[in-house]
Amino acid sequence: MANEIQIEVAYALPQQQVIMPLKLAAESTVEAAIKHSGILEKFPEIDLTQFKVGIFSKLTKLDAVLRDKDRVEIYRPLIADPKEVRRKRAEAGKVMKKGGGDLSPDES
Repeated sequence: MANEIQIEVAYALPQQQVIMPLKLAAESTVEAAIKHSGILEKFPEIDLTQFKVGIFSKLTKLDAVLRDKDRVEIYRPLIADPKEVRRKRAEAGKVMKKGGGDLSPDES
């Protein structure tokens, strides 16, 4: 039908990835797709007020209107901020070495 679109709702855990195909009315929003998919019941830890969402890896808002063949993605919060981890590593003097060698320049 011309007034229906096919989309996917995706959510990934460290050991599991779920992709749910759906048919929705044209002009449906990201939030409507997530709610219609049933993923919130399957994964009750998903909190749409805290988790970010996107369409094909591009952040978007819950009220964004979907197009045919879009993939809605639900992103879990990061456990650690990568910038903070690098900063702490630098403060501790643990500089990541480039290349594969462990030799210092005067040992070569």
